[in-house]
Amino acid sequence: MHKIRSTFTVSDFIIDELNSVSKELDEKKSHIVEKALSMYFDALDEKLSDQRLKNLEDKKEKLIPASEVFKELGL
Repeated sequence: MHKIRSTFTVSDFIIDELNSVSKELDEKKSHIVEKALSMYFDALDEKLSDQRLKNLEDKKEKLIPASEVFKELGL
């Protein structure tokens, strides 16, 4: 996997926690942040799925049959 350097701003409390955990576990901060974001994105995926199901139930969105999608794509 290709790594990309990024810059962002977080609260001093988060930095203090990150520094503390990094030192205690003897792990790079970037590795801890990457794992934490990955876990958070997994949780967001679940939240988004729940929201999409609710939208279907509330008739805010509709399902499109696969046959229609395949036809439109020429498959």
